[in-house]
Parts: sequence; structure tokens; C-alpha cells
Amino acid sequence: MGDAEMECFGPAAVYLRKPERERIEAQNKPFHAKTAYFVVDKEEDYVKGVLEKREGGKATVKTLQGGKTYSGLFCVTVNPYKWLPVYDAVVVAGYRGKKRVEAPPHIFSISDNAYQFMLQEGLLITTNPYDFPMVSQGEITVKSINDVEELIATDTAIDILGFSADEKIGIYKLTGAVMHHGNMKFKQKQREEQAEPDGTEVADKIAYLMGLNSADMLKALCYPRVKVGNEFVTKGQTVPQVNNAVSALCKSVYEKMFLWMVIRINEMLDTKHPRQFFIGVLDIAGFEISDYNSLEQLCINFTDEKLQQFFNHHMFVLEQEEYKKEGIEWEFIDFGMDLAACIELIEKPMGIFSILEEECMFPKASDTTFKNKLYDQHLGKTKCFEKPKPAKGKAEAHFSLVHYAGTVDYNICGWLDKNKDPLNDSVVQLYQKSAMKLLAFLHASHASAEAEGGGGGKGGKGKKKGGSFQTVSALFRENLGKLMTNLRSIHPHCVRCLIPNESKTPGLMENFLVLHQLRCNGVLEGIRICRKGFPSRILYGDFKQRYKVLNASVIPEGQFIDNKKASEKLLGSIDVFFKASLLGTLEEMRDEKLAALVTMTQALCRGYLMRREFVKMMERRESIFTIQYNIGSFMNVKHWPWMKVYFKVKPLLKSAETEKELANMKENYDKMKSDLESAHAKKKELEEKMVALLQEKNDLQLAVASEAESLSDAEERCEGLIKSKIQLEAKLKEATERLEDEEEMNAELTAKKRKLEDECSELKKDIDDLELTLAKVEKEKHATENKVKNLTEEMASQDEAIAKLTKEKKALQEAHQQTLDDLQAEEDKVNTLTKAKTKLEQQVDDLEGSLEQEKKLRMDLERAKRKLEGDLKLAQESIMDLENDKQQSEEKIKKKDFEISQHLSKIEDEQSIGAQLQKKIKELQARIEELEEEIEAERAARAKIEKQRADLSRELEEISERLEEAGGATAAQIEMNKKREAEFQKLRRDPSPPCSMKLLPLLFATSRPTVWLNWENRLTTFSVSNRSWRRRRANLEKMCRTLEDQMSELKTKSDENMRQLNDVSAQRARLQTENGEFGRQLEEKEALVSQLTRGKQAYTQQIEELKRQIEEEVKVNGNLRKVEDTSAHLERMKRNLEAVVKDLQHCLDEAEHWFS
Repeated sequence: MGDAEMECFGPAAVYLRKPERERIEAQNKPFHAKTAYFVVDKEEDYVKGVLEKREGGKATVKTLQGGKTYSGLFCVTVNPYKWLPVYDAVVVAGYRGKKRVEAPPHIFSISDNAYQFMLQEGLLITTNPYDFPMVSQGEITVKSINDVEELIATDTAIDILGFSADEKIGIYKLTGAVMHHGNMKFKQKQREEQAEPDGTEVADKIAYLMGLNSADMLKALCYPRVKVGNEFVTKGQTVPQVNNAVSALCKSVYEKMFLWMVIRINEMLDTKHPRQFFIGVLDIAGFEISDYNSLEQLCINFTDEKLQQFFNHHMFVLEQEEYKKEGIEWEFIDFGMDLAACIELIEKPMGIFSILEEECMFPKASDTTFKNKLYDQHLGKTKCFEKPKPAKGKAEAHFSLVHYAGTVDYNICGWLDKNKDPLNDSVVQLYQKSAMKLLAFLHASHASAEAEGGGGGKGGKGKKKGGSFQTVSALFRENLGKLMTNLRSIHPHCVRCLIPNESKTPGLMENFLVLHQLRCNGVLEGIRICRKGFPSRILYGDFKQRYKVLNASVIPEGQFIDNKKASEKLLGSIDVFFKASLLGTLEEMRDEKLAALVTMTQALCRGYLMRREFVKMMERRESIFTIQYNIGSFMNVKHWPWMKVYFKVKPLLKSAETEKELANMKENYDKMKSDLESAHAKKKELEEKMVALLQEKNDLQLAVASEAESLSDAEERCEGLIKSKIQLEAKLKEATERLEDEEEMNAELTAKKRKLEDECSELKKDIDDLELTLAKVEKEKHATENKVKNLTEEMASQDEAIAKLTKEKKALQEAHQQTLDDLQAEEDKVNTLTKAKTKLEQQVDDLEGSLEQEKKLRMDLERAKRKLEGDLKLAQESIMDLENDKQQSEEKIKKKDFEISQHLSKIEDEQSIGAQLQKKIKELQARIEELEEEIEAERAARAKIEKQRADLSRELEEISERLEEAGGATAAQIEMNKKREAEFQKLRRDPSPPCSMKLLPLLFATSRPTVWLNWENRLTTFSVSNRSWRRRRANLEKMCRTLEDQMSELKTKSDENMRQLNDVSAQRARLQTENGEFGRQLEEKEALVSQLTRGKQAYTQQIEELKRQIEEEVKVNGNLRKVEDTSAHLERMKRNLEAVVKDLQHCLDEAEHWFS
């Protein structure tokens, strides 16, 4: 164990084994045997030492002080007198389940191994599965299954389900005993056929596990007690008989124990609620066709045959009843009749099982007599029963059955012994007296011959269904009947499981294996039946809701239409029915329609969002321009004195309050307007909801009406069922009364029978000869009864055959009528072919004269025929190549046409865009010219304004001079004039509105009112004109720049469009050239096809000539069969050639259609 594995011991790991590193160092440490010594020491007695040097007879040794006490093969330990963690629960768990060589030495390892040995000895089994043939026949180890975990889970489940400890131990002991039964050996006594045990060791183990006496068990197996008449005698058994008895006992013990466990588990899981609904799983073996098929394969195949018939009836008969219920015109098809013949052959009276049970009643019956009876009864009389064909390398087969999955050959060796499968009554009596309560309980219900007491040998006939006398086939048929009854009372769902490969390799599919399973499971038959019916259905409302998108104009929006009327021209009164694959086609059409609608919706949504975004961008742009203009204007008048006066006076005016009131009113108006719009929207939504509710109401009314109709139908069916129930109860009561009368009569007869048997036994003691005579009479009576029974069954089978023949006669009459109709149709076809026949007869007349010469050339013609066949094959291959080339050419042409259409549409789009851009360019050029004219006008106005400003300046100078001449001005006035003159000079340099406004009050204060008022008005007009001119100039310059950018962009796009247009034109010319080349190739291929067609016609004529020659030669030689075969072959060749020509003509027509 490594360091990682030692971690399970916890802290005790370092004390149990040194770490791996230290152990490796110790192992790699050098050791020299010639220099290593133990030296005597006074204190330690002996210590380690290493030889350093040797001189003569003296040696120098260096002692090594070490604490280790290990020496050689023995380990001497010294009690350390301290606690070591090597005995706690962690160490115990670490040693559990480990072998002694897997872990360090410890007392726990010894005890755990001893415990495991004790457990094995308690069950008397070993851990090697190959020691027990009963459990080692198949795969021993499966990778996906952990046997230890499964055993622990099973043991825990047994405890959880409430099994007691004694019952659990009993289950394990009986399982071990069954395993040991396979190891029992017997041998034949010398000079006798009697069997005796070959050793008693295995028998002692079985007896210990089952609570029996070993000697009694072996005696009961080798010398069982058998009842003969009223006495019991000891019968000797041969070795094969003893082995068969042991196998039967094993199967009986395990079967009874398994069924008992199932009953106990069901009782534990059962609830007190009524079992109206339940879910069960039935797992059965599939159809088996092996190299060697015996009674087991027959039972499995018969079960599969019955289940397949039930599946057909359940899935397709009920399905057809649903069609009739829905009012669909449907002709009922009985799919289950295909399997009836084989099922009746196996289970009906005088069938295989019946004859097998009959043979089991006769002591001298054998496999040969059973086979002869089968052949006498069914060979040549039943289609499903055949005589097998011997095949090399396969096992011998005695008869064949034609199942629905294929023909199976069966070997009947040992069927009688397998069918009897009797239990040894002597051993079963030991089981009933066993010390193990579970074993005694399992066999308590077994009724042995000894337990029946005075029943007598002939009285055992009434006990056929009891314990040990029931045959395997009878028990199998009884269980199968219960299963079919249970299946008919429930609603099953079938799942077919297929094995992809036999090597259990993931991702590997063996096609032949899968197809074989599909064929054997009846899946292909189920698919065939499904394709004849309507596997898909959907309600009218759901159909209208789901598929109205395919043609929405049929159902106008907002108008109520009945679901059934909207889905008219379809089948059913409640559902719409579909053939196979039709619903998938509708789904594909719906998906394509939805994809187109989604694409259109996406385009509309994107267009709407982009338009909204464009409007927002334009509004944002205009807002920015307005804000810039307002801020610029405000900055211009911010320091104007009049504006300050305006700010101070405005709050005092009533107009401000009026504006506030108007603003409030406007806000209220907007709010009321939004409320009104929301109310209108809500009203519209409520109206739509009301329409939807009305439509839903109408749908619900229709649904209620349909439910009422279905309810009335159900009530009628219920009344019919009640009436039938009353009738059946009356019949049951009558049958019960008859049964009671029969039981009373049976009791009387039984009493008389017992009385007669007592008298017979008394007479038997006196007259032995009469007893022998009576036994012979009884045998003859039994044989006569069997003959009567056989005759009765034959009469019943003959009646069934008569009924079947009557039905077949009716079917043949219908087929005869159909044949007459087909014959009439064929006669019409013959009339149409009369003209062709006349032409052929003319050709025959022309060639009759040269028949003798053609006979000599027969061999040449045959060689020519073979050559023609080879040429025909080559022609077919060349035609296939031409078809492939044609298909590829068509695909290329379609692809090129699609690309041409795309490019043409793109060219048209680009041309329309170019036309729009040219139109926009012309409009912008006209706009530029208009703006240039406006700029020239603005320049003229600016020159005029400059001239007016110069005039005003000149007038101002004259006014200043006159003011100076006015005289009388003081020094202060002179100073003020200088100051005003300076400001005026400033005004001349910068004639902006703020400077003009600053000069206005100065002039107003220093001049006469009239003159200055006139000057002020002119100056104000000038300032306003100047501002408007500046603003218009800025706008025009900005617009010019924008137009220049648009012009350059449009010019770039126009150049790009012209370039793309040139490319598309070049590509179009190239595609036209390729199209012409393809057309030329197609013409060549058409010419080749026409040449092949002419060659084919020539071949056909030669074949017709050869056919007529061979017919005439056959008439001469009398070899009719050979000529007919040859003619049929030539006719098939002719039809094949005609089909090829038709296909070629069809392909040519399609090609011409494409190019046209």
C-alpha cells in the first residue's frame, strides 16, 4: 500500500508502516555482509558495528548506536508504555474487507479475514462463482454493475420492506442451497440401472442449509415412493431421471421463493385505496429464431404472436372504430386475421400443445409418436405447418411453423420430459417437514399423491390443475390467458426495443441486425397499417388557430366564423384527420409563412425605429440651433441699459401674470388631451376584448353543444351497456344455478364412485384376475374416450373449416367479380393495342419467307444479342452520365439565373437611387444659384448701408461743428464734447448695435429733441438691418458648406454606382456567354440523346426480329418453354428500353421547359 492508500488509517498510519520515502531510503542504503557485525556490549548485550580495518587476527570495529530492534526474520517488540492510535474505529474500518497481503500486519486484519471465512462457512459457499454451475453459465463480470454495491442495496431493501431476520436468512440459505444443487453428482450402480450418490459432501451442505436430513433426502431422490393403485411402492431411478428431478426441485424452490417475495413486497407497498388506476411494466423476450429451437422458443414465439395480434387489434381496430365514430367513410380492415392461423395451430384443440399434453398422459409415448401425430394431424392441412428442409451445418429439425416474423424450424427432442417436469413427491414431503419455516411454508400447498389419501389412481384425473400434476404447457397457457385478459381490460402502450449491435459498442449500428429486429417485432407491419389509416389528428379549433396563417383571407379579422366551417373540406365531426406525412407538410408551409411574416415585421419595426430616431435627430438639431441663437442674442443685449430697464419693468406689468395663466391653461389643456387619448385607447382595447370574449363565448357554446351531443351518445352507450350487463347477469345466474346442479350431481357421482371403488377394492383382494381384467377394460375405456374426444375435436375443426371455406368462397366470389372488372379493363387495353398488333403481324408476314436463312444465322444473332445487351448497358451508363451532367448544368443555370436576377434587381435599385440623387443634385444646384443671388443682393444692401453710415457720420460732424459754433460752452462742456467725439470715433471704427445704443443717450442729452430723434430712428433701423444681415450671412455660409459636403458625397456615391453598374454589366455579359455555352452543350447532349434513341429503336427492331425468329424456331423444334422464357426476357428488355426512352424524353422536355 502507498502513502495515499495508507490515509484510510488516519493518524495510525505512521505507526503501522513507515512512509514510502523512508522505506525507499532504507532499501537503497548500502549493506556489506563482510563488514557488518554485531559486537558484544555490557549494557545492550549486542550492538551493531562496521569493520574498519583488519590486522592479522585483530579487527577494529566501529559501533553504531541505533534504536531499532529488528534483526533477520524475527521482529522483537518492546512495550513502550504509552498510548498509540492503532486500535480505534478508523483503523477497524480501514482493515475491513482487505486481504492480509494488502495491509500492514495487525490483529484487526486477522479478525476481519476470520469473520469473512465464518460468513462463508455459515452459507457454505465460496467467493469463486465458477465453483457453482448454476450461476456461472452467462457473463460473470459486467463493467457497469458493481456486485458489492448491488448486494448491499438489496440487503438494505429487504430490511426496509419489513422482512424479518429469520426470513432474510432463509432467503440467503435457500439461494445458497439452489447453487449447491448444481454440484450434486450421481453414478450408476454396477450391473444395475439404479442411480446412487457419488459422494455426500454436497448433499450434507444442502441438507444443512434447508433444514433436512441428508440421508433421507438422498434416499428420496434415488428411491422415491410411488403410488400404484392404493399402495405405495419404492421405485428405482436412473441417473438421468435423478438429475432431472434435482433440476425440477431447484426450479420449484427458486420460483416459489421469488413469487413469495413478490407477494410480500406487494402487501408492503399496497394501499387501502381502491385500485382504479395503476401503472405496470411488462418486459417480454422478443421473437427468437435460433439455430436450435426447442419448446422454450415455441413458448416465447407463441407469446410474441399473441401480443402482436393484441397490438394490431388494440392499435388499429379501435382506431378504425374511432374513424366510424367521427363519421369518416372507411372500410373496416381486420388486421388481426393475419396471425389467427398460426395461433389456432398452437393453442386450439388438436393443436400442438393439445397433442403434446395428450402424449404426456401415455407412459409409452415418445418423441417419435408425438412427431407422427403432428404430421398426421396438420401436415398438408394447415398452411402454417410445414416439413423442414434439411440444411448443411444446422441442427436437426422435425417441423416448421410459419410465424408472422418468419419460418422457424423446431426440434422436438425431450419435449415430453420438459412438459411433464414432475416434482419428486418424496422430496417435497421432506420440504414440508423441514426445520426451516420458510421452506415448509413455500411447499405447504403442494398436494402429493400420498396426501390425497383414498383418492385412488383414477381419481387423480380431476386433479390435473393441482400441484405436481400440471404440465408446463398447461401452466404456460393459463398464465398467458391471464395476461391477455389483463391487457384487454387496460390501455397499454407498446415500446419496441432494438439492439444496435451485439458487441455493446457505442456509436455502432449493424444494419442487418436492426432490420431483422424490425421485421421480427412487427414494426414494418405496423408502419404499413399506419400508412393506410389516419395517424395524425387535430381539433377543428386548434387547426383553425394554428394554420389560419397560411390563408388569412378565408377568416376575416374581427368576424366570428365557426371552427368547423373554417376547416371545411376536411374529415371528421370533431377532429381533422390526416394521412401520414401530411401534417409535416402543413408544418413546413406554416414555418415558411411565419418566417416571411417575421422578416416583414422586423423590417417594418426597424424602419419605424429609424424614422423615429431621424425625427429626434432633426428636432435635436433644430433645438441646438435655437439655443445657440437665443444665447447669442442674450449675450448681445445682456449689458444694454434698456434691457435692464425692461427686466425691472416687466414684473410690474399685468401681461406677465396673463402669460403665467396662459401657461397654466396650456399645461392643463395638454394634460386633459393626454387623458382623453388614454381614455380613447382604453376604450378601443376594451372593445377588442369584448369582441374576443364574444368569439370565445360562441366557441364555448359550440363546445358545450358538441359535449352535450357526446354526452347523449355516452348515455345511450351506457344504457346499452346496462342492458347488456343485466342480460349477462341473468346468464351468469343461470350458469351458476346450472353449476350448482352439476356440482350436486358430481357429489352424488363422487359418492357412488367412492362406494364402487370400495367394493372394487374388496373384490380385488379376493379375485386378482378380475383386477387385471378391470385394468385392461379401464385402458380400453380411456383409449375409447380419447378417440371420442379426438372425433369431437375433429368435428369441431371440420365445422370451423366449413365456416372458413364459406367465408373464403364469398371472398373468392368478390375476387371473381373484381377479376371480371379487371378483365373488362384489360380487354379495352387490348383493343387499343390492336393496331400495333396488326403492324407487327405484317412484319411477321414479311419475315416468314426468310425464316430458313435466319435459322442458319441463329448463333450470329445470339452473339449480336449479347453484344447489343453490352451496348445497351453502355448506353444506359452513358445516359446516366448525361443525366448527371444535365442535372449539374441545370443546377448551374439555376444558380446563374438567380445571381443574374439579384444583380438586375440591384442595378435597378442603384439606377433608381442614381436618378433620385441626380434630381437632388439639380435641386441643390438651383438652390445654390438662388443663394448666390441672395448673397449678391445682401452685398448691394451692405454697400447701401455703408453709404448711409458715411452720410450719418458726415451729418454728425456738421452737427458737432454747429454745436461748437453755438458758443457759450464752458470748459466742462468742451471736455464733454471731446469725450463724445472720442466715443463717436469709436463708433465709426465698430458700428455694432451696443456702441450705437451707448451713443444714443449722449446725443439725446446734447442736441435738440427733433433732430436727435430723427437721427436715433435712422440709427436704430441701421442696427436692426445690420444684425439681420449678419445672421443671414452666417446662415447662408453654413448652408453653402452643407451643400458643398452633400455635393461631394453625392458625387462619390454616383461614381461608386457607376462603377458597380459597369461591373454588373460585365458580369451580365459573361453570364450570357456562359448561358450560350450551356445551351450549346445542351443541344449537343440532345443530339446525343436523339442518336441513342435512334439506336434504341434499331435495337428494338432487331430484338423484335430475334423474338419472331426464336418463336418460329421453337414451333419447329417444340422447345416451347425455352422460347417463352426468351420472349419474356426480350419483352422485359423492350419495356426497360421504352422506360429509358420515356425518362430521357421527360428529361428533355424539362430541359426545354427550363430554357424556354
